[in-house]
Amino acid sequence: MDVPVDPRGAWGLAGPGALPPVAELEPLVTRVLAPNPSPMTLDGTNTYVVGAPGSGQAVVVDPGPDDAPHLAAVEAALAARDARCVAVLVTHHHGDHAEAALPWGRRFGAPVAAASRAVAGADGRLLEPGERLVLAGTAVDVVPTPGHTADHLAFRLESGAVLVGDHVLGRGTSVVTHPEGDVAAYLESLRRVHALGPAALYCGHGPELTEDPGAVLDFYLAHRAYRERQLLEALGRGPATVDELVAVVYAEVPRLLWPAAAQSTRATLAKLRAEGRVEGGIEPGATAPVRLA
Repeated sequence: MDVPVDPRGAWGLAGPGALPPVAELEPLVTRVLAPNPSPMTLDGTNTYVVGAPGSGQAVVVDPGPDDAPHLAAVEAALAARDARCVAVLVTHHHGDHAEAALPWGRRFGAPVAAASRAVAGADGRLLEPGERLVLAGTAVDVVPTPGHTADHLAFRLESGAVLVGDHVLGRGTSVVTHPEGDVAAYLESLRRVHALGPAALYCGHGPELTEDPGAVLDFYLAHRAYRERQLLEALGRGPATVDELVAVVYAEVPRLLWPAAAQSTRATLAKLRAEGRVEGGIEPGATAPVRLA
């Protein structure tokens, strides 16, 4: 099997730990890096301050952890724009993106908007797929991107850039876990973002992707198809447990990432099982091995 080639390898993107704490990505967007680096969050969560210059307003997208230094950095970015926060938008419910949403919304006196009530809060706004938000002197389109989580959204800006949350990462590939994630929905969401013809992908973690966003989305689709082929090829040699499959498919990945790889493997196997291509236990603790149907 041919291994898909990641186009980002030739782009000279910032390496791990090299993202600046604050960056002006375009006139509409400032990125503020949260101080929560980890193997899963890469350099940390990217919080975005979005608004038209001179409007006096901005929205904060994915505030991230409720961390005092991070709040101070975001407030400094707002001050640099001479803007007040008029809304807090959240791509999905994971804490590294959503923890600060409600407390910061209260601090800013701004509504929180998300796809789920748990994130938006009792007084917040539930966002509908396809709606257009007109605020902060600009327009933001709400793009449904379920897969990483059921409530995942992306936000398309007037510049053509798309804030993709955890749907696409600046480095590596996004984790789709089982049972929270849905690989079939994730693939359809990748195609939906691709169809937008994004001018840039502003990721929830890692550097921005501006050189050829479509090529990255093509790689993501090819990567998922490659993992499916690897699993089917491994099962063609006989039944195996999820852990045994991970040891084969992710042999060259650092072992500390294998638990996340196991979740992605379960999610891919769930898709294959729904398609009638495999059978057997994929849930954690299942004793029956997975086999070809």
